[in-house]
Amino acid sequence: MKKGIAVLGTQCGDEGKGKIIDVLSKEVNYVVRCQGGNNAGHTIVVNKKKIILHSIPSGILRKSVLNIIGNGVVLSLKSLVKEIRNLEKNRISVLENLRISYLCSIVLPSHIEIDKAREKHCGQAIGTTKRGIGPAYEDKVARRGLKIIDLFNEKNFEIKLKSILDYHNFYLKNYYKAHEIHYQKVLEESFKDFETLSKISIDLYKLLYKSLKNNKKIIYEGAQGSLLDIDHGTYPYVTSSNTTIGGIFSGTGIGPKFVDKVVGVLKAYSTRVGFGPFPTEIKNSIGQFLCKKGKEFGSTTGRARRVGWLDIVAIKKSIKINSIESFCLTKLDVLDELEEIKVCVSYRKKYCRKKRYSVIDSDDLEEIIPVYKTFKGWGKNTRGITKYKNLPKEAIYYIEKIEEFTNVKIEVISTGPERRDVIILKNIFYE
Repeated sequence: MKKGIAVLGTQCGDEGKGKIIDVLSKEVNYVVRCQGGNNAGHTIVVNKKKIILHSIPSGILRKSVLNIIGNGVVLSLKSLVKEIRNLEKNRISVLENLRISYLCSIVLPSHIEIDKAREKHCGQAIGTTKRGIGPAYEDKVARRGLKIIDLFNEKNFEIKLKSILDYHNFYLKNYYKAHEIHYQKVLEESFKDFETLSKISIDLYKLLYKSLKNNKKIIYEGAQGSLLDIDHGTYPYVTSSNTTIGGIFSGTGIGPKFVDKVVGVLKAYSTRVGFGPFPTEIKNSIGQFLCKKGKEFGSTTGRARRVGWLDIVAIKKSIKINSIESFCLTKLDVLDELEEIKVCVSYRKKYCRKKRYSVIDSDDLEEIIPVYKTFKGWGKNTRGITKYKNLPKEAIYYIEKIEEFTNVKIEVISTGPERRDVIILKNIFYE
């Protein structure tokens, strides 16, 4: 039996990780979020009620599951407290089932203002969520950032906050000609929010190793997707953290031997938010149809996502980087009405007859032409189907071809937004 399962996005985020983790968390003791911040938007639908999570792990709707925000996450105190309050309004117990690593870096209001000013200055070049995530990671790497643990020492926190805000305000005022952030207001708000969070702040490293020793089952939850990884993604059109398997280890403190299996969440087609190369993008009415039917609008920003065909070349890269052993396929039902479905199986460079072309960076991706295989659509409703044998034969063929192209088995299929809209082909915790 597997004890530690990593669940990662294989594309550009928005694959449906929230729903998949909510479904799988029924069998675990812990769900640990490992990286990113409140730029994530993990959506769960139970009995037609939609819950969107930004920083809180996706097992929070399970009363038996302890949800932990790992040290790799950058945390906005105000945003997290607001998220907790919103869940409590929906009669969801949060504080009893939530813990935070006291090594989490803090996202300050000044990080958010720098993020906004930078996007405006650069003409929305990257298309960030403007939540301050990038600037917070910058300060973490530059060793000037603040962590949750700093709040336990009030005097020390005051000094450190003054130092970093002086730096941020100089930057905002003199480079971006933007408004400065008031130190006293940030100080007071930080301690006010910390009153809620102080009792659930923990030493994550110790808790996880004790739990693993006691044979507890853990899901390690990734945010965003592998193609947005700061090192392995389509740089510079990426997020600011490691969204691949390495982010699980650095974002929790556990070693590789404690992850028994890596599961990739794969959407049945491709999407991307904001700028960046997208070889299989559909720039016609089919793309518009999929965007509307798939409700492809950012959970965090509300922006319409760009839509494209499934890109096997990109997926194979995700498989290799993460050592993915199985897939959870999502949004199969969105393809129901299409007469034809395309899948990109290789790349060809413009003005070149060579069909197999190796991509080096984002500039290369702008110069390639996808080579497609075309499949017949099924034209039947798959929404809510829970048994594999009840799927249309064309849908089953599409699934089998994905497995053939990638050499990875699909063990879970989502057939709709609801928790119950799922086909379990194999229990991922067992061989």
